Amino acid sequence: MKKKLFLLLFISAFAFSINAKNEPKQPESYNYQRGVELYHAEKYDEAKTWFEKEISESPENGYAYLYLSVIYNDDNEQGKALTAIDKSIKYLPKKDKIWRSYAYAQRADLNTQIGDTVQAYSDLTQAIKIDPTVPEVYRQRGQLYYEQRKYALSDADFQKVIEIDKGDARGYLGIGRNAKEQGQYEKALSQYDLAIKLAPDYSSGYSFRAEVYLYQEKWALAADDIIKALSIDLDRMAFYELQYYIPEEGYEIVKSKLKIQMTKEPTNYLWPYFIAVLCEDFNDYTGAIEYYEKSNSLNAGSVTLRNLAQCYYDIEDYEQALNYADRSLDMDDEDVNTLKLKADILGSLGRYDECLEERDKCVSLYPEVADGYYYRANDYLAVRKYKEAVEDFNTAILLSPELQEIPFVLIRRGDAYRFLGKTKEASDDYNQVIKLEADSVSRAWTPVAYSGLGNAEKAIEAMNYTLENDTTDVAGNLYNAACIYARLGMKEKGISVLKEAIEKGYNDYILIKSDYDMDNLRDMPEFENLLENDSEIELPKIVEDTTGYVQERVEVPFSKEGGVTKVKCTINGLPLHFVFDTGAADVTMSMVEANFMLKNDYIKRSDVIGSSFYSDANGDITEGTVLNLRYVNFGGLELENVRASVVRNQKAPLLLGQSVLGRLGRIEIDNAASKLIITHNVVK
Repeated sequence: MKKKLFLLLFISAFAFSINAKNEPKQPESYNYQRGVELYHAEKYDEAKTWFEKEISESPENGYAYLYLSVIYNDDNEQGKALTAIDKSIKYLPKKDKIWRSYAYAQRADLNTQIGDTVQAYSDLTQAIKIDPTVPEVYRQRGQLYYEQRKYALSDADFQKVIEIDKGDARGYLGIGRNAKEQGQYEKALSQYDLAIKLAPDYSSGYSFRAEVYLYQEKWALAADDIIKALSIDLDRMAFYELQYYIPEEGYEIVKSKLKIQMTKEPTNYLWPYFIAVLCEDFNDYTGAIEYYEKSNSLNAGSVTLRNLAQCYYDIEDYEQALNYADRSLDMDDEDVNTLKLKADILGSLGRYDECLEERDKCVSLYPEVADGYYYRANDYLAVRKYKEAVEDFNTAILLSPELQEIPFVLIRRGDAYRFLGKTKEASDDYNQVIKLEADSVSRAWTPVAYSGLGNAEKAIEAMNYTLENDTTDVAGNLYNAACIYARLGMKEKGISVLKEAIEKGYNDYILIKSDYDMDNLRDMPEFENLLENDSEIELPKIVEDTTGYVQERVEVPFSKEGGVTKVKCTINGLPLHFVFDTGAADVTMSMVEANFMLKNDYIKRSDVIGSSFYSDANGDITEGTVLNLRYVNFGGLELENVRASVVRNQKAPLLLGQSVLGRLGRIEIDNAASKLIITHNVVK
């Protein structure tokens, strides 16, 4: 979409320029003009059809080829885009400097994408030669020089941007970024300061400056700029800085700044969300859960619910994790990240059949992505489906060949081959593991490979090397040692080392019970006694909920009228009915309801959110207004600060969408009893 929008800006910028008066007229054919009209309406697929029709009838229309090149490029059809732009350059009138300059700039972008920087430089230089008054082309070449670390040349181009348009903040940002890359932080800051003065609402100035402040360990200044950039347009770089750039020394300062912002804007769900992201990055999962819950209580979203599921998963509260994963999928049932997480949770609970169902969904949604096959292969191993595991491992490696350089992947596939009796294929994988780890300080998988080859002496020697040289995870290494002895058929030794691993703190009992490496020990009475009856072994306890929440079930009656489900509610004390719609995204109400509530003081002027408020000459609320509903009671459940949009249709019902449903909790519909069953968290 980026290049499509840039072409629109390019056309707008020069439509009324002095030079444009002398430019050749563009084609007036119906196909071309219709394509241009649709392009400006951002209906790109339809525009493409008309441009393609145009060149089929007028194969020398260079303008149509240029539009098509931009559309093809944004559709990731670079081959078609290059062919189209070559023809555009060939057929565009020589006198049309504006469009020919843009055409060369477009081809430069395409050549950059395919790695031909020499041709990209040539095209940009030609674009500048044709029309040296276009700052965007200098900026594009300056960016290319920056990526090639040719900072002096990049500076010259960004300086040219400033000369052509002193108000273009991007010129100063480009020079500042070059200075930052060379460690000239004060120069970088001075350029960023200028850019911010020229364009105070351009978020990149703040996120770029925040990066320098982070390098200088000025955490409070960095936090202020990150918050400013996020408040403007959820700046991607600022979010990345928040998530990955903040070191431990700056954590509390940045968190405090975000909490201040949250206090200033108590109905903005983004600030608690950002605090939660920061907490999660520093492994404060309890804190992350608290703030994700606050964010979700203001505006429910599938990503927030997924993040809650991930946090509960990380603290090994798998039941809560599953609850939130299901709630997230209720809002977006094709989110592959949530499906994968749900599969991980089910696997951790030992519910492998259900786990595999989720893996199947991931593969069906993204059949050309290796991860889906790889994770499913490991779960097939857990349920002893070795043939299916091998097929999935092979497919994953076919899609991502680098996987065959990862010892763990080869061990797992080798084991699957071994269980199928394919000793040659298994041996090839095991020997490759030994080769890969030959020069490594850590040889974690070498003993496993030797055990798979049946070489007990080498396996034990390599295992002892790991036990002696890696003290970072004593319990885990002892468990692995128990697996080695079990694989070698040394049952008594395996049981002894397994007991020692548990005594040292190894507590993944679900894995112990399902791990195929333990299969040789399962018929031994000591194995069951070790897990269930030995008083010396501390068995796993239910994870204590330290988050301050307990679950509660609420039943809410509903009625059916005219094919819709209605539920009683009150908004700011006014009794109403919600239409319950799991397919709707937001809460919506008609202008009639909104204006009634406004004129009878159920809604105040202060409840209108930001610049979204529109009113007519009578002061009435009109279409597009976004309201903050301060208090909503739904079946006895109290919600605060619910956002609602006003729609034009005067007969539109008060619609309860996912932005509220996701806040309520896990919802089940009992049609027979005409009631909703809501499972939600409440403070202890």
